[in-house]
Amino acid sequence: MSNNSGKLIIISAPSGTGKDSVINRLREFHPEIALSVSATTRSPRVGEVDGESYHFLSKEHFQKMVEAGDFLEYAEYIGEYYGTPSNPINNCIREGRDVILEIEVQGAKQIMSTKPNALTIFIVPPDMEELERRLRKRGTDSEEKLAERLERAKIELDEKKHYKHIVVNDDITRAAKEISVIIGAAT
Repeated sequence: MSNNSGKLIIISAPSGTGKDSVINRLREFHPEIALSVSATTRSPRVGEVDGESYHFLSKEHFQKMVEAGDFLEYAEYIGEYYGTPSNPINNCIREGRDVILEIEVQGAKQIMSTKPNALTIFIVPPDMEELERRLRKRGTDSEEKLAERLERAKIELDEKKHYKHIVVNDDITRAAKEISVIIGAAT
């Protein structure tokens, strides 16, 4: 899927939209696409592995990386910090590998301003009721945190206008195939 240099593919979506599931299915179709591993200060969820799901860092370590300029972007989300370490991304692109950055809208906007040729894709839920159902099904958030996520999702959905492509996740395989076509058509 890449020629001389790899493509930087930014994929964003409100929490609970199913972006992890869609990206995992996409990578089943295209294992050659690299997936950026973000850093975060939040605690791991059940089944998440440090270095694979995220680089789980203390707030102090995260801040040291910020001060050293080691992030392509970083942002605060509901009291925790998330960031994209720059070296692995730059290495993949230089090697001719496409790389997916799964990031929230604040971080995506930071990268879009410095990397205007990035391929940007925003995944949306079929509707807000389905989004709430998916978040509740996770069972990982208190009612207060769930309400924060839903309110934040409404704000993030307004940001989809900044993305080149919008994909509805009404079916994981269908959405992954649509993204595959988008990536394949990108120059």
